Amino acid sequence: MLLMGILTGLIVLVVLIVVHELGHAIVARRNGVVVEEFGIGFPPKAWGKKLKNGVLFTLNWLPLGGFVRLKGEHDAAKGKGTYGAATFWQKTKILFAGVVMNWLVAVVLFTILALFGLPKIIPNQFVMAGDGRVEASPLSLVTVVEGSAAAKAGFEKGDVIISVDDTLVTASADFIAMTRKNAGETVKVTYERNGQTHATPVSLGDDPSKGVFGAVVGQSETIHASWSAPIVGVVTTGQLSWETLQGIGGLLGKLVSGTVQQFSGNEATRDAAKQKLDEVSNSVAGPVGILGVIFPSAQQQGIGQVVLLTAVISLTLAVMNALPIPALDGGRWWTMAVFRVLRKKLTKEREETIQGIGMLVLFGLIILITVSDVLKLW
Repeated sequence: MLLMGILTGLIVLVVLIVVHELGHAIVARRNGVVVEEFGIGFPPKAWGKKLKNGVLFTLNWLPLGGFVRLKGEHDAAKGKGTYGAATFWQKTKILFAGVVMNWLVAVVLFTILALFGLPKIIPNQFVMAGDGRVEASPLSLVTVVEGSAAAKAGFEKGDVIISVDDTLVTASADFIAMTRKNAGETVKVTYERNGQTHATPVSLGDDPSKGVFGAVVGQSETIHASWSAPIVGVVTTGQLSWETLQGIGGLLGKLVSGTVQQFSGNEATRDAAKQKLDEVSNSVAGPVGILGVIFPSAQQQGIGQVVLLTAVISLTLAVMNALPIPALDGGRWWTMAVFRVLRKKLTKEREETIQGIGMLVLFGLIILITVSDVLKLW
């Protein structure tokens, strides 16, 4: 199962990156720029063939994504068919074509999920009035605290709560409210396990701040739509893209403030800084985390979770590549735009230096995140 999850994740990541690069290639050709090579994976080359349109299509040994090689890729290139000879607007379309492709993939996947059941993952997730509906799953126990009232009564992870003192419970908030209301008393909890219904008395704890039942209850909500599914797909992609952008901003803020506080202030300040940096570390995942933990876990939960994760990763790729980070699409566009505003020539050497520094920083972050992922797995 673990191996299959890793393989699934690898295939998904490669496909999303190849789709991204395909966007660049298609728009480049439509705007008169010659596409010299389109590769799946990274060199060394395993196989290649010259297509009828003149593009060299290659399969490469390192299965880490894909790439497109344009004629005269730097901004200052001259000559017919080069990227450098394209207009500013044409370059803009070429650079952001990959971003658009990843957003389109997310829209299509969210649309499909909306037809069959789109998990609700943010509180204000869009539902079309008059068509969409939200269905809640049964209330089940996610974890049972050792030595708690629930554990002593024989409850186990996965038990589905039906009622408390013969009062039906359909929401986690209602269950929590009812058990807190009866803190310190004995109540009858009816639940289902392996298709069989059971009822058992539970002596609840008397301190609501510590939890009177002693278990984490979980409940998922699913959005269903019919004719409005494409609208749900578009709006959900927009909502989650904004959430992703906010999340990145929050993590960067914590990273900067935590790093500064780490080297200044008293012991309490350094402890707060360490907590911020730990939050950043626990909130990000690199290739090892995605392939070794996230995709295997999603696969165990079914194809729907794999499709959902694929859509989220696709829109995340779009958001990241749209940001003004050197070496990424957004960074290349901003570099080009700034030099044009300043009326300075963006030479090949300058462009390579700027993008090279950005690439080194990105590689450094990837290495740090990968080390963190390995340590978490270990």
